[in-house]
Amino acid sequence: MLTVAITKKLKNLLIDIQFNVDNEIVVLFGPSGSGKTTLLNCIAGLVHPDTGTIRLKEKVLFHENEKTTPVQKRNIGYLFQDYALFPHMTIGKNIQYGMKDTDLAKKLIDVVGIKPLLNSYPKQISGGEKQRVALIRALAMKPDALLLDEPFSSLDEETRIECQYELIRLHNTWNIPIIMVTHDFNEATKIGNRIIKIENGKMKRN
Repeated sequence: MLTVAITKKLKNLLIDIQFNVDNEIVVLFGPSGSGKTTLLNCIAGLVHPDTGTIRLKEKVLFHENEKTTPVQKRNIGYLFQDYALFPHMTIGKNIQYGMKDTDLAKKLIDVVGIKPLLNSYPKQISGGEKQRVALIRALAMKPDALLLDEPFSSLDEETRIECQYELIRLHNTWNIPIIMVTHDFNEATKIGNRIIKIENGKMKRN
């Protein structure tokens, strides 16, 4: 389980949020500027909250009165909106970066169907293919949780639908907490086991 109960003061926003995520896909849904990406960054360790606690399984990742767990020791996969692939590395090398399980990576490559791309470079493949590579790279590190920041927003409709189903299928195989940010309510209802609506840094009650 992932537990988040934090506050974070930004220039024009106070984030004040508390929620738990079991082995499910939780979607953070809300307008731009409501604090969703900052919340992901806090969980990943890229941003430090002001107060509160973040806990994953039995590990305390953040507590206001304790030393913060660094990013590299959190074992959290993070799929950025632009996929953040290394342009100077082949697709194969990108997947190997941070990889903990070679057999798992090979299985993911077969499941997602990108084996012919392993010797290509990111600039040589499509947006949908980059999304698949980034997802495999995140999962190949055997994370205890996965964060997705609008992972399908730049894809065409056909590829977006295909990747949505791919994520659901992979989650059914590797049951870990997944938090995804999206602005698309149809996507949120299709993918999410649960939707958390966020406005002005706070959870909106239905």
